Amino acid sequence: MSDDSRARRESRRRLSPIWIVPIVALLIGAWMVWHNYASRGPLITIEMETAEGIEAGKTLIKTRNVEVGKVESVRLSDNLDKTIVTARMSKDSERMLNADSRLWVVKPRIGREGISGLNTVLSGAYIQLQPGDSRDEEDHFVALEQPPVTTQDAKGLRIDLTSNDGSVLSDGDPVTYEGFVVGRVESSEFRPSEKEMHYTLYIDSPYHELVTSTTRFWSTSGVSLRLDSQGLQVDVGSLESVLSGGVAFGIPEDLPRGRPVVENTSFTLYSDQEEAREGSFHQAIDYVIMVDDTVRGLSRGAPVEFRGVRLGTVVSVPYRLTHQRVRTLSSFEIPVLIRIEPERLEGQVDDDGVAQWKKRLERLFKRGMRATLKSGNLLTGALFVDLDFYDNPPPYKADTFDDIEVMPSVSGGLAQMEAKLNALLDKLNALDVEPVLSNLNKTLSASESLVKRLDKTAGHVDSLLGSEAVQKLPGDISTSIDNLNRTLDGLTPDSSAYRKLEGDLERLDRVLKKAEPLLDTLEKNPSSLIFDKPTTRDPIPRAQ
Repeated sequence: MSDDSRARRESRRRLSPIWIVPIVALLIGAWMVWHNYASRGPLITIEMETAEGIEAGKTLIKTRNVEVGKVESVRLSDNLDKTIVTARMSKDSERMLNADSRLWVVKPRIGREGISGLNTVLSGAYIQLQPGDSRDEEDHFVALEQPPVTTQDAKGLRIDLTSNDGSVLSDGDPVTYEGFVVGRVESSEFRPSEKEMHYTLYIDSPYHELVTSTTRFWSTSGVSLRLDSQGLQVDVGSLESVLSGGVAFGIPEDLPRGRPVVENTSFTLYSDQEEAREGSFHQAIDYVIMVDDTVRGLSRGAPVEFRGVRLGTVVSVPYRLTHQRVRTLSSFEIPVLIRIEPERLEGQVDDDGVAQWKKRLERLFKRGMRATLKSGNLLTGALFVDLDFYDNPPPYKADTFDDIEVMPSVSGGLAQMEAKLNALLDKLNALDVEPVLSNLNKTLSASESLVKRLDKTAGHVDSLLGSEAVQKLPGDISTSIDNLNRTLDGLTPDSSAYRKLEGDLERLDRVLKKAEPLLDTLEKNPSSLIFDKPTTRDPIPRAQ
């Protein structure tokens, strides 16, 4: 091999230093590509009703105020009814993305608890991620319209309420116990198949221990105004419940504390506290009252009382009107279904206790206890059922209506007054008023003649008073009085006539004193003026 060919081969083996730079750049770029790919987190999609405040490449995803992702793109769904947000999450964020995770947009809001999200006014809205506890991974989420009331890891108790009224509660309403806020309404859902509203309540710890199997829940609409047979009742809740409403709970006084409940236990939501208390009465005795009076003013829920003590409740007015009970048009009886609730007086009552109550009521019926309708409120005309004992009531006879025992009843107070008024009118119609009217005419005639005579007498008196002699009579009387006064002035102690009269009376007194012995002698011996006084001898004593 020649020297030239050997030199050319050695030059090909030797590399030029200029190739070092592009090779190093290529290696660095490859490393950066690999590092970027290796450090990327998962890609997720989020469905939203609107993309208000969301910007691609700027809007962040945060958890506990720590950035865990960023929005990459925003587009509309295929049917244009939703917004699809695509976001790239940070590395190692897979553990936060599961089926229970919740996302919502944090932006300025004004709600019951005040103004929130003011820090986003300058920095812009961001998406809040609340990790869940599920083990099932998820990469597609539906954003919440409102921030959740409670966090996933909060300690407390969630329960389910059912109600027939869909306008009672809304998300975020307070849950109170004895006036203190102890929880919130998390969600509300109407189930068409059940035709009921279902509410999820969250009770904070440690207040969840107050919820037991005997707890009752009722709505607090803020201000409750009720005007019924028991009068005007006004209930005012807390300021927050006045503005937005809420729900309260407690245990009725006549019920035991009960046992603790587990998660998602179902309860019934009552309209008010009184209805919640009545809902705790499970043992009751149904009766039908055949009312022969008007039932206007008697409504469902009216009390059944015995001398002011409530024993039960009116259930239905009227109750299953049938032609079988109609005897005549004048005796059309209206059935009213009532319910006697022994638990109002004795607490919890079992089946044996109900049987004893039935026997006790039957004995009271035989002794004269009857039901009647009475007015409970004159302003509204509301009625209630009153039980009491009556003298000489109609005899008790056991009867049933639609397989329910009939409670004996009597006419109410208004009906009794009407009956008495009719009886009085019948008596007045039966009176023979002709003689009375004739005597009254005679009396009126006699009175008329007497009035005429009195009129004539008054005329004579007027003429007499108008005569000249009567007119002068006051002057003559005045003159006589003046003369009498002058005469009396002459009989004063200082006058001469008074002194002369006093001297004559003294002389007369002396004469009478001198004539007193003579008068005594004449009284003892009237004949002493004619005959001499007989002489008397001294008595001479004699011996026996």
